[in-house]
Amino acid sequence: MRLMGETDEELWRECIKGDADAFGMLFDRHADAVFRYCLSRCGSWHDAEELVSITFLEAWRQRNRLRPQRDTVLPWLLGVATNANRNQARASRRYADFVARLPHSDPRHGDHEADHAESVASRLDAERAVRELLDTTAGLNDGERDVVILCLMNGIGQDEAAKALGVRTGTVKSRLHRARAKLAKMTGHPEPGEQFDTTIVEARLS
Repeated sequence: MRLMGETDEELWRECIKGDADAFGMLFDRHADAVFRYCLSRCGSWHDAEELVSITFLEAWRQRNRLRPQRDTVLPWLLGVATNANRNQARASRRYADFVARLPHSDPRHGDHEADHAESVASRLDAERAVRELLDTTAGLNDGERDVVILCLMNGIGQDEAAKALGVRTGTVKSRLHRARAKLAKMTGHPEPGEQFDTTIVEARLS
């Protein structure tokens, strides 16, 4: 029986062989981090869930190309999510069926209307909080905005951010330096708030 303690690299080798169970375990391991990142990019709960589905569909399609570095596929997944977000307007509805089959993708039906209302309110609060953070990055260029969202809002390390964006670590550092200077000039603070608060997605994880 497969154990949850298996590394990403071990699971990915099974994925290359076509093992859907191994891929499902990688989804369970990284989907929430990918979702938080997508939400912090687009500010929409619904769009973030769709981006997660697109990201993992592309991961499955490209599984023969990937070789995990540092025993984690997360930076690569975040890179796929970054590109998916940029291309979302052109994304086909062919992903809809895949969305429906993903864990956590189906709507939750509570026993009480109050539970549903509370869930909707939590999601709206999350979207509002993220959009307020995104507003602070409006004066940045795309490259600077990418590293701010990855490193400052999601707490991703600079090396991992570089892998996600397909650039050098030095490029990430220089973009962060410029972004902090611009943010300090625009808002009086070098960063757009604290590291992205994971509690805003509690409704999705419950």
